[in-house]
Amino acid sequence: MAKPLPKNVHISKHPCLRAKLSQLRDQSISARETRTLIHEISLILGCEATANSLSVTEDMEDMKTPLDHAYTKQTISPKNISIIPILRSGLGMLDAIQKILPNAVPVHHLGLCRESTTLQPVEYYSNLSFNIPSISNERGPRSSDRKSPTTRSLAIVLDPLIALGGTCTATIRMLKGWGAQKIIIISLLGARQGIERVAREWEDGVEIWLAGMDEHVNERGTIIPGLGDIGDRLFLTTGS
Repeated sequence: MAKPLPKNVHISKHPCLRAKLSQLRDQSISARETRTLIHEISLILGCEATANSLSVTEDMEDMKTPLDHAYTKQTISPKNISIIPILRSGLGMLDAIQKILPNAVPVHHLGLCRESTTLQPVEYYSNLSFNIPSISNERGPRSSDRKSPTTRSLAIVLDPLIALGGTCTATIRMLKGWGAQKIIIISLLGARQGIERVAREWEDGVEIWLAGMDEHVNERGTIIPGLGDIGDRLFLTTGS
């Protein structure tokens, strides 16, 4: 019997999502079909993740319906939300999450890749709003590295695959230094060892939402049976 996952890990049981994830595994589908399935899976998974992390608040503004009846406007809390797609594959999930949220929120792109030999994460791009320390600094930013970050209530990270967990744990460290109070990680698929590693990084501040989980990772750090390279499948760059 497999040991239970950490309490901050959630794997969807939605039947339609599970069926769509199975379709996404098919190597024969086109890039267009891949993009559509990722969007649809992200919509379902995003609804589940945000329902658990957001709440409804009433606005002070009185509104009128088309029949001229008054009603109280409702909105979501927290209002200070940012979306963090991990380049490049996280871009395939972005539109779905933007559609779920009732208002436009900032999108901060973060570029991390794995070094081919060590499989350790390497940062190559960030448009977070201040310079944060190297991802190798496990203790977080030094005071000299900071530029007095504003508190960010919620960061929603879009990273389709969690294999060894290095990219996500690096992202968590960066966002903690950036001022995030809570982080939601939305992923299509994860491997058990990577999921457990990410879940331990900040147990009280991170919630991980996945469409599915596979048990194994091969010597190249690829999830088995997995989904292949999502970025290559989306952008038709396999073998480049």
